[in-house]
Amino acid sequence: MAIQYTEDHEWLAVDGDTATVGITAHAQDALGDVVFVDLPEVGARLAAKDVAGVVESVKAAADVYMPVDGVITEVNEALRADPALANSDPMGAGWFFRVKLSDASQLAALMDETEYTRFVAAA
Repeated sequence: MAIQYTEDHEWLAVDGDTATVGITAHAQDALGDVVFVDLPEVGARLAAKDVAGVVESVKAAADVYMPVDGVITEVNEALRADPALANSDPMGAGWFFRVKLSDASQLAALMDETEYTRFVAAA
C-alpha cells in the first residue's frame, strides 16, 4: 500500500479505490495529547479540502481535511473511544476514516514520504 501525504498533514494509505486517512506523526507531535476527535458521517460525500473532522488536544484544536474527493465508507470507532490512539499509533490504529475515491487522478497531487519529509523540514 502506497502512503501519500497532504500539506495539511494528513496521510492516505491507498488500496485499490479506497484510502485510509489519518493525521501524520508530525501533526500529532504538534498537537500534543489528543483528547477528542470528531469523525465524519459514514456515507458523507466530501470534496478535497472539505473539513472532514476535528481533532482536539490539550494544546489546540485542528480541522482534519478531506485529501481527495470521495465518500466516507468507514470511521474508526476505536479512535472515537480512545482518542489517544492518534498519538500512540498515528499511522496505524489511530487512523480516522476510510474513503472510496471518486477521482484517483487527484492522488498525483499528493506527496510521497520523501517529499513530505522535505516539506516538514522546510516549514
